[in-house]
Amino acid sequence: MANYSVIDTDTHLTEPHDLWTANAPATYRDRVPSVKVVDGLQMWTVDGVVLGRASASSVVHRDGRRNRGMEFTTWNFDDAAIAAWDVDARLAMMDENGIWAHIIYPNAAGFGGQRFADLDDLVLKNMCASLYNDAMVEIQRNGKGRLFPMALMPWWDIDASVAEAERCAAMGLRGINMTSDPQQGGAPDLACRDWDPFWEVCEGLGLPVNFHIGASQNTFSWFGDSPWPSLDPDRKLGIGSSMMYLSNARVISNLIFCGLLERHPQLQFVSVESGIGWIPFLLEAIEHQFHETSSDGFPDLSLTPLEYFQRNMYACYWFEKANIAHTIAVLGADRILFETDFPHPTCLFPDSMATAAPGLAALSEDDRRKVLQDNAAALYGIELPG
Repeated sequence: MANYSVIDTDTHLTEPHDLWTANAPATYRDRVPSVKVVDGLQMWTVDGVVLGRASASSVVHRDGRRNRGMEFTTWNFDDAAIAAWDVDARLAMMDENGIWAHIIYPNAAGFGGQRFADLDDLVLKNMCASLYNDAMVEIQRNGKGRLFPMALMPWWDIDASVAEAERCAAMGLRGINMTSDPQQGGAPDLACRDWDPFWEVCEGLGLPVNFHIGASQNTFSWFGDSPWPSLDPDRKLGIGSSMMYLSNARVISNLIFCGLLERHPQLQFVSVESGIGWIPFLLEAIEHQFHETSSDGFPDLSLTPLEYFQRNMYACYWFEKANIAHTIAVLGADRILFETDFPHPTCLFPDSMATAAPGLAALSEDDRRKVLQDNAAALYGIELPG
């Protein structure tokens, strides 16, 4: 693995408690996200609304141990590994684990910013996204060309999303973090032509649109609703986590069926933290439905589902080993990205690359290099060392 400059395409930031308040306008400083003690617990709040527990959002403790089970949910920010939030510590940890670059996603806002969707004040909602992005620009600038946070969109407001995508690209951010269900925040769903100006901006600026699992209220509900109620917390965590991977099947299916990929052939989408083993089945199932559910086979769709995937989509994997070489061969090695999900419950830590090695060993040298570094470098515009 020392021969590769590995790009980890899904990691998370444990947000410092002053991430939003540090640069908020004075008139909004008491309204933007901050941490307050509620019923004895540290909670993220915004404009008096409790968003959720201000936990460590990390299964890696400050003392270096890796939690398995639910104990990590009781940890506060100070219990998190310093690398979960500090740039210098993150870079040092990456060096120890043989990883060159990290793509970074949020925690406190929800994986797609959905925790802000129900706020009444549109100015405040949009500010929650823009202040987060400003902080991510600073992290990227301090990351020595190795840390690349994805920009959080104010997706409840299409015009604001267009402007924010342009602003973030001008500031150097390399991709968009998008919800799969803007209709849950009062905007049209993503199949509607109202979104065409946004897609045109992302396509024109070469901004990949990333769909992290659990990036909407609907998809995150898979985590809580999938386990049977009588199961214990550890089993619920295992079932909920596994089912959330599959929630992105819904996203891929809608992207293909809605015709968006016909109108924007250069636009690139990424299925984040979803794994890949289920994707060949899904694409075959969609193609079957092309002929079963339409009398004319959807003539407005000019490609097969696999061809759309191979032209417009990427998917990230991490723990899969069995038959991974076959799956990658079916989908195309040019379309697969590697991740570790640091520092979340299913992350590859501490032996990230050693854990991944058995599956990667079955790939050719060229395909291994594509999956570990070249695909992500080209997609996100990352300069590799040497």
